[in-house]
Amino acid sequence: MALAFLHLARPKHWVKNAFVAAPLFFTPEALGGANMAAILVAVLAFSLAASAIYAFNDYCDREADRLHPVKRARPIASGAVRPGAALAFAALLVAGAAGLASLLPAPFGQTLAIYLALNLAYSWRLKHVSLLDVLVVAAGFVLRVEAGAFAIGVMPSVWIVACTGLLALFLALAKRRDDLTSDMDAAHRKALAGYNLRFVDTAIAVVLGALAVSYILYTADQAVIRRYGTDRLYLTAPFVLAGLLRYLQIALVEERAGSPTDIALSDRFVIVCVLGWIAVFGYLIYA
Repeated sequence: MALAFLHLARPKHWVKNAFVAAPLFFTPEALGGANMAAILVAVLAFSLAASAIYAFNDYCDREADRLHPVKRARPIASGAVRPGAALAFAALLVAGAAGLASLLPAPFGQTLAIYLALNLAYSWRLKHVSLLDVLVVAAGFVLRVEAGAFAIGVMPSVWIVACTGLLALFLALAKRRDDLTSDMDAAHRKALAGYNLRFVDTAIAVVLGALAVSYILYTADQAVIRRYGTDRLYLTAPFVLAGLLRYLQIALVEERAGSPTDIALSDRFVIVCVLGWIAVFGYLIYA
């Protein structure tokens, strides 16, 4: 039973909450013990909140999941966890997230509340509306960045917010493409009625182009150069472009972009690109 609830919480997806720590990474002058502790609390709060959303989402999808060859093994769909127990578990997780949020500045708690409300609406209704489904996913990542900034009292750069939103939108569109190529239909995900491969591929190209250009402009922005005291941030661009191209290859050639988390944790090329970017960017702004 404990393993079933752990599966319901999907802890491996907590890696997404690394975006909460992004404002601290991008603000060298804010680095310190107190802010590091605040970010740790913030990440834990978002992790509990995200797990609550996963539990509620599985509750809402339990009937459709029973018809899916893979998702029918999920705890609620398989009968390992009763629907009522899943809702109680989600409520307990929300209470834990709220308790942690109370330790941080009020704007953080307000942002967390917006994140919860938006994702509850997503699980209940919005994920069935094409375009809104991927936009809400992207908004969730932007809220993570905003919340992290509130936790340590800094203002995130508009470039970081824009790049985060575009990256999340790209990943969400790639996932929808995977749904289409795996022959999932509107009977399981109603929003798919508003997509086809031609539209999704075009949307991916537009978003990916905007993301690449935005990041390159960010590295060359004079305000950014003055803030970090270096004009060499462009050296991080190859890691970004290589990582994006690899993910595009996974989505269009290998057609297995269904789980961004699994790719981020298992694909060696992507992992090297991420670690290389962190190492070079960190060296340039901290050395």
